[in-house]
Amino acid sequence: MAAAQQGEADQLFDVRNSFYIGSYQQCINEAQKLKFSSPEKEIERDVFLYRAYIAQRKYGVVLDDIKPGAAPELQAVKMFAEYLSSEDHRDNTVSELDKKMAKNVDVSNTTFLLMASSIFLHEQNTDAALRTLHQGESLECMAMSIQIYLKLDRLDLARKELKKMHESDEDATLTQLSTAWMNLAMGGDKLQDAFYIFQEMADKYTATLLLLNGQAACQMAQGKWDDAEGVLQEALDKDSNHPETLINLIVLSQHLGKAPEVSNRYLSQLKDGHRGHPFVKEYMTKENEFDRLAMQYAPSA
Repeated sequence: MAAAQQGEADQLFDVRNSFYIGSYQQCINEAQKLKFSSPEKEIERDVFLYRAYIAQRKYGVVLDDIKPGAAPELQAVKMFAEYLSSEDHRDNTVSELDKKMAKNVDVSNTTFLLMASSIFLHEQNTDAALRTLHQGESLECMAMSIQIYLKLDRLDLARKELKKMHESDEDATLTQLSTAWMNLAMGGDKLQDAFYIFQEMADKYTATLLLLNGQAACQMAQGKWDDAEGVLQEALDKDSNHPETLINLIVLSQHLGKAPEVSNRYLSQLKDGHRGHPFVKEYMTKENEFDRLAMQYAPSA
C-alpha cells in the first residue's frame, strides 16, 4: 500500500511541475491520464487540472465542471474562476470571501489560502494576501509571498521566505523559480545565475512562456537586448497574445530604437486583449492623467 501511494505521489509530480513552470496544456493532458485509488490524490489532481484551465482563461470549463457538492479545495478554485470570469460580479465574490476570512479558516486547505490570496492580489490588497498566505506552510504559499515581497521591493522579507523554502526543499521547482526571481530582483552578478536557472528548466522540461520571459528579463537587465529579442520572438511564436511577452516587447522595442509604431502595435494588442491586466490599467490611468494635464495647459482660443 505504501509503495502504491509513493507511486501516486510521483505520478502527480509531472502535473504539479507542468503547472508551476507554466506548461498548462501539458498539466491538463497529464492530469486527464491519471487515475487514483485515493480520493485525496484525485482532488489534488483536479485542483491542478482546473487551475491550469483558469490559467488558459477557460473559466467556463471550471464553472461547469465543479458542482456545489464538490470538495472544499475545488470550491476554492471555482471561487477564483468566478472572480476572474465576470468583472460585474467581482465585488460580490470579494464580499463573500471577506465573510469567509472573518470566520475560522481551515488553514490545512492550502488551495483556499492560495485562491483567496490570488483574489486579494488582483484587488491590489497585498496586506490581506500576505496575511492569508502566512497561515499556510506549503512551498507554494511561500513562493507567492516572495512574489508579493518583490513587488513591494521588500527584498529583505523575500530573502527570509526564500531561506525557509531552501530549508524545506532546495531542489523543488518552486524553490528554484523563487531563487531565480530573487536573483533577478537583486540584479548585478545575480542576473546570470537567474538566467541559468530559467534556461536549465527550459532545457530539462520545456521552454514555456514563463521561462522564456524570465530569460528575456535577465538579458534585458544585463543590456543584452539583441539576445532578449530572439528569446521573446520565440515566446511570441508560441502565443502571440501573451501579456508578459507583449510588455517585454514594448520595453525591448524602445531600447532598440525601433520605430514608435512597433511598440504602439504591441501596446494596442495588449489593450485589446488584456484590459484588466495591472500594466494596462496603470498605463491607461497615466494616459488619462496626461491628457487631463495637457488640457489644462492647452492654449485658449
